[in-house]
Amino acid sequence: MGTLYYGDSQTPIGIEDRALAHLKIVLTTKLRRNESFTLSWRHPDDEPRGRETLWLHPAIPLRFVFTEPERPELNAQWLEDLMRSANSTGGIELVPEHLDPEPIPVDTSQPVRVGADVQDVEPAQD
Repeated sequence: MGTLYYGDSQTPIGIEDRALAHLKIVLTTKLRRNESFTLSWRHPDDEPRGRETLWLHPAIPLRFVFTEPERPELNAQWLEDLMRSANSTGGIELVPEHLDPEPIPVDTSQPVRVGADVQDVEPAQD
C-alpha cells in the first residue's frame, strides 16, 4: 500500500501502489502544466463508508511513497482514462483498473504510431 501526502496534512492517504503509480503520472503531468484540478475517490471497504475529494494546486507540496521498490508496468488505457477525467469539470475520479484478459490482435501490415488515431496514420509508401 502506497501513500500520498498532500500539503501539510498530517493524514496520509493510502492508495495501492499500482494505482498510485498511475496517479503519479497523471497528477504530475497536470501540475507541470500549472493546472489545478480535483482528485476524488471512494473510501476502501475497511474504512467508514464515503468518499473524499482533494483540490490539487501546483503550489502545494505533494509526495508519493511506494511500498514496492520496483515500478509496475503501466496500463496505457488506465492512464488515458485517468487523464481524460482529469481534463473534465469533475476532475480525476480514481476508478479501478479495467484489465482485458484477451490479447489485442495485431495486424503487422498496418503502420502504428503511439497516440495517433488509426485514421490519422498515413499509409506507408512502397
